[in-house]
Amino acid sequence: MLGSGEVLATHETSWDELLDHGDEPFDISFPPVRDVHPVLTLKTTVVLACEGQDSALFDSFVGCEIAQVTDAGHTQFAEYMTSKTVSHLNDAVQRFQLVLDQCPVGHPDRAAALTNLASARLGGHIQNHLQEIDSTTSLFREALALRPQSHPDHTLSLHNYIRALIWRYNEELNATYIHESAQLCCKLLPLCPEGTYLRSIGVDSAINYIITDLPIDISDEGIYLQRNILELCPVGQPLRPRALDKLSWALRSRFRQRGNVDDLDEGIQLLREAVYLCPEGHTGLDDYLNNLGVSLGHYRFDHQGNPKDLDESISSHEEALRLRPVGHKCRDFSLDNLGGALVTRFKKYGDIDDITRAVGLYREALTLCSPGHPHHDTTLNNLALALKARYDKFDVSKDLNEAIDLYRESLQIRRLDHSERHRTLCSLSSALCSRFTHSQKNEDVEEAITLCQESLAALPSLHPDRYLSYVWLQEAYLSRYQVQLDPPDLLLAVANFRLASRHPTQGFPQRIIRAHKWTLATEQHGHESALEAYSTFFELLGAHLATRLSVTSRREAAAAFHSARTLPVDAASCAIRSENLRHAVELVEQGRGQQWSLASRLRTPVEDLKSANPKLAHDFLELSNRVSNAGQISATITDRAAADRAATEYRILTRQWEAAVIAIRNLRAFSRFLLPPSYDDLQAAARHGPIIILIASQYSCSAIVVPMSRQPYHVPLSVTLADLTILKDRFTRAIRQASGMIPSDTRTDLIVLLRIVWGEIMLPIVNVLENVLKLKRHSRIWLCPTAAFTSIPLHAANPFLTKADRSKELCLEDLYICSYTPTLSALVRSRHMMKKHVTPSFVAIGQGQPGAGKGKALLAVDSELELVRKLVPATANRSTISGDTATRAGALQALEENTWVHLACHGKQDPTQPYNSHFVMRDEHLTLFDIMGKDIPHAEFAFLSACHTAVGDKETPDEVIHLAAGLQFSGFKSVVGTLWEVDDAVAKHIVEAFYKYMFNPKDGGVMDCTKAAWALNCATHAVKKKVPLEQRMVFIHIGV
Repeated sequence: MLGSGEVLATHETSWDELLDHGDEPFDISFPPVRDVHPVLTLKTTVVLACEGQDSALFDSFVGCEIAQVTDAGHTQFAEYMTSKTVSHLNDAVQRFQLVLDQCPVGHPDRAAALTNLASARLGGHIQNHLQEIDSTTSLFREALALRPQSHPDHTLSLHNYIRALIWRYNEELNATYIHESAQLCCKLLPLCPEGTYLRSIGVDSAINYIITDLPIDISDEGIYLQRNILELCPVGQPLRPRALDKLSWALRSRFRQRGNVDDLDEGIQLLREAVYLCPEGHTGLDDYLNNLGVSLGHYRFDHQGNPKDLDESISSHEEALRLRPVGHKCRDFSLDNLGGALVTRFKKYGDIDDITRAVGLYREALTLCSPGHPHHDTTLNNLALALKARYDKFDVSKDLNEAIDLYRESLQIRRLDHSERHRTLCSLSSALCSRFTHSQKNEDVEEAITLCQESLAALPSLHPDRYLSYVWLQEAYLSRYQVQLDPPDLLLAVANFRLASRHPTQGFPQRIIRAHKWTLATEQHGHESALEAYSTFFELLGAHLATRLSVTSRREAAAAFHSARTLPVDAASCAIRSENLRHAVELVEQGRGQQWSLASRLRTPVEDLKSANPKLAHDFLELSNRVSNAGQISATITDRAAADRAATEYRILTRQWEAAVIAIRNLRAFSRFLLPPSYDDLQAAARHGPIIILIASQYSCSAIVVPMSRQPYHVPLSVTLADLTILKDRFTRAIRQASGMIPSDTRTDLIVLLRIVWGEIMLPIVNVLENVLKLKRHSRIWLCPTAAFTSIPLHAANPFLTKADRSKELCLEDLYICSYTPTLSALVRSRHMMKKHVTPSFVAIGQGQPGAGKGKALLAVDSELELVRKLVPATANRSTISGDTATRAGALQALEENTWVHLACHGKQDPTQPYNSHFVMRDEHLTLFDIMGKDIPHAEFAFLSACHTAVGDKETPDEVIHLAAGLQFSGFKSVVGTLWEVDDAVAKHIVEAFYKYMFNPKDGGVMDCTKAAWALNCATHAVKKKVPLEQRMVFIHIGV
């Protein structure tokens, strides 16, 4: 200690009181100083002076001249702080400088002398009585260097140096100073617990200042620093919400630059916490709600397309606006942001109330941001955006013209260096392009092209907003081509379609939409890039779905692109018209069944890989299990914040899984591991009989026959997509009508429809099978229907004609043994899994009394189970589950433990969420999602004697999401399912006939699941006199 220091408080006591404490330490308390109660701990000792030592002791207590000058300096500085008289400050600085001059380098009191002088000069600088701050900062820096962490005054020196850096930053606004002060705060705060003197005199205020003024730095070092600052603000610390918000802002800014959605997700989690920590009335709550709404709606919804994000964004903005009433300084921000979210929802769903409200909000914001207001240009731009969106929907030219005027006004304000100028350029370009399509004034489209080119020139190559420039350049060139038919314009439009759909830092949803529009443009104008456009769409959609955590979220993501659901068949049609049948097969396979393809990637057999590289095989299987389990667990998460965290963890796992896949592909024999299958790969599905792919496209309807060898064969069909739509609706009505008829009645309507299926669809295919492929009678064939074909009972096609010799014309099932397959890959997978042979075990599961509200009683179930049990060979391990034991858990366990399964119960297809399709058990439903969660590679055959088990949903028909497909995915190689409602009273006749053919005593008890298609064919022929037509048609075979 140099001198007596600054006098904070005084305390008087007598010598006797001091000596009364003896040798024990004791505390002396002082009145509060800056909200802290100082306490001094003392211990007294009696020292007896010997002769000749009086002067030495006196000198040690009195001190020296340096201490006296220092005390005088403190006195003068204290006077200055009270009176603000500059002469006192000058006197104090002069005395402290004198002391420092007497404490050269190496002097034990130099650090104290440096601190005293620097503190006085900083105090004068703060009051604007001294201007020089640089040398003051250097004094504090030297003092800190002389007081390492072990020094008792280290924390004080650290605090002083931070104060100096902050004031220096105020003078120069050099980010280096604020960054250094933030780093030092990270060191200081752990040394100053709550309630300590230093904490009270300004450590928290320094951190508060740093949080407020630290510039957004999206470098890894800048983000790391923000994370450190957040760690200094634990839960309960008042500054934590602001630190959360600042880090979120930095992460969102980095997302805008780099496009990594993990940054955006983390930022949203941080903002959720900030909102949670702020009770009603908290001063920062409106800001955090606003920022959360922006991150959810403006950024993540645009990037991922999840409607829940958009709805939550609107709710957050509405709450922020409520907290910013008329007169609030930030009300215009909330009006703008809520308006933007409503415009986005209007573009998505077209609700006129949303756009009307958005325009009203923007007009109110414009009244708050008159010319000269710093946000006037932004509000002009936003109002123009809303008017343009309304024009696009309702074609009111007044809206478009006002939007153009507003964009021009905004552009005049946004000079060349404005960070958002490029967006206004693109927006004005889009409006001019729209006006050109109506007015055909060449100057509009010329200006639109120039504006987009200017926007591109202002942006770096990976900036996410380059996507917008590509989009509107493409729109401008395509618009001009449609009017002037100049071929170079079409080439330029396609070039920008390509750039936009492949721009890496733009989110998948926008790029998928652009790729879809690319396919439409190439089909309309006959451009040669059509197949490239389709392939790009499928690649982007596959990558987008792969980012979704659960099968249900993947299905929702696919359904969001409702207008593009026909692209798999349209792509195949395009390849057919280009006379590239092999590519047509590849495209229809790539585009269909993506849900199953994504899920099956995690269950790919790796026996060959285990032999080539056991470690890679182990790593791949382990990561596949972790990714799959994460997806299953996610289905139970209802909390939005928890779902976001799970999604981030899922993406991390997925990237690790993808890295393992790349490593596998680097092996010579595994270069195509998990890549979309080539035609040669897919042709393996036809090893035991040809595959007939039926393609129902708006451009053409046809079939492709994939033979066991040779090239695929094209069969043009005379029906159109409109014809098929009418046909499937007529089938629905005819089946419903037949269900109310008695068995002996003639099903006239069904007969008429099946004749149409025979004559216009299946007969041309049969002619190819017979005359080109020379396929023998009763050979097996597999039908792979797409789109509208999936709702038509193709297997039941029948001419219903009598020959001259009074014999019947042969129908499809007289000629061939028909099976179905959802995709060619599904059939290849099932065949691959047939390599493993296990001892057969058979379980019959029945639930005829499902309970109240779960459907009518099925009186024939128990007798059906008994019948099946008697027909199953005694060589198999047989069991039955029914009544109270036929529960969800019991049925799942039985599926896992047995190779053969017969299910007799109610089956329900959920048309809105097909993964909720289910079998009705005693307690809970056994859902498709439950079944998909099981991996049962030893499973062989399942007979589903239940309703609607092989019917997909209307939203994504080409995904083939139904119960029978789910069982095939879980491991069952051969499945008998149903297309519509089953009458259990007559179904037992087909069941009995089926198992009699399946388990012929002559086979010696051998159970072969590949006989199922033949057995079903024989059974439907055998029961013609007992079972009406619609109940014979209802059963189909899927798989090997």
